[in-house]
Amino acid sequence: METITNTIPGYRVYEYLLALAPREELRNRISKEKEEFAEKYKTGDRGRGKPWVPLVRFTQYAMMEERILARLKTVAMGFPPFKTELKDFGSFPSHTIYINVTSKMPVQQLVKTVRTEAQRLMKMNEEHKPYFIMEPHITIARKLKPWQYEKGWLEYSQKHFTGRFIADGMILLRRPEGELKYQPLMRFEFQHLPVITRQGELFG
Repeated sequence: METITNTIPGYRVYEYLLALAPREELRNRISKEKEEFAEKYKTGDRGRGKPWVPLVRFTQYAMMEERILARLKTVAMGFPPFKTELKDFGSFPSHTIYINVTSKMPVQQLVKTVRTEAQRLMKMNEEHKPYFIMEPHITIARKLKPWQYEKGWLEYSQKHFTGRFIADGMILLRRPEGELKYQPLMRFEFQHLPVITRQGELFG
């Protein structure tokens, strides 16, 4: 019996991130926090990477992209804009410090909707299944060494941060497999349209 390789030779593979983007002023404030942490705790990445609220990470063949974009557009059409509240800091013990998203419900509902509607399209194979992020957050620093995490969390567990933004769309980013930097691919506006209208737009 022949073995099936993880990927099909000759087909381009991308890593994707579906996320919410805070407005620019808030994004700048969060970027400043990321840079300060990177400098103070010598993480070596200078707070690289824009601040997103991640919803889904997945790896897929480029040839699936159009179908995924169409499906995400449909999801966004039916979803209402919502207020996203940020407050203070949290951590995933021993490796990550992040800003808390306190208005979890609408973000979790969005992730569940995407999972219901698009999970099948996002799954490349058994080794590459989509990862749906049910704990909304904005990363300040990740992949920390034990001393960086312990010292950093000692400070950031006492530190305050507040912010809010209206999530009126979600953005899909991608990067070639193995590369560091994501590039924006498409933004999907939340329109809160009824099902009939959405189907009409899709099939009309």
